Amino acid sequence: MSQEPQELIDPEYGPGDLPPESEFTFADHASLWISRVTMFLVAVIVAAIAYEVVARYFFRAPTLWANELSLFLGGMGYLFAGLFAMQQRAHIRVTAVYDHVSPTTRRVFDAIALVCVLIFSLGVVVGGFTSAWRALSTWERYGTAWNPPIPAVIKPLILVIVILIAIQAINNFVVDLRRLRRG
Repeated sequence: MSQEPQELIDPEYGPGDLPPESEFTFADHASLWISRVTMFLVAVIVAAIAYEVVARYFFRAPTLWANELSLFLGGMGYLFAGLFAMQQRAHIRVTAVYDHVSPTTRRVFDAIALVCVLIFSLGVVVGGFTSAWRALSTWERYGTAWNPPIPAVIKPLILVIVILIAIQAINNFVVDLRRLRRG
């Protein structure tokens, strides 16, 4: 005896569905552009690690920089992935509840989530500003043989990405409200 899947209350848009691309805002387009550019970081990481493997095991000449470069670029990619996930509405939500409530109740849940994102973002920016500024202004380095400026770049980048994620969260909320009002 198979049970029919329960239909969503809002059949046109499921929870987390993106609006059509024609309805994307400037924030959506900017987030997608940034994400598409930074996805190439993975290719650079693969190339660096491949170079390291060949240099180390075939020529017995390991590099000083390949591991740290992969950490550096991987950290940047991880940060930008958060922005992409926010734009795609791909962050975790309790779908067992969210999928089965009215669109109005979903917006209440979305408003609560937005407030949480904004409080978190404010906390990260306020709490991390001094450390990020110090790292950038002194061009803080990693402290290894290659000694790249990973902290000088990553610490301020965390703040920038958190601000962009907050802007994208506000954008998503406003777009979803407009979509709900249009019916």
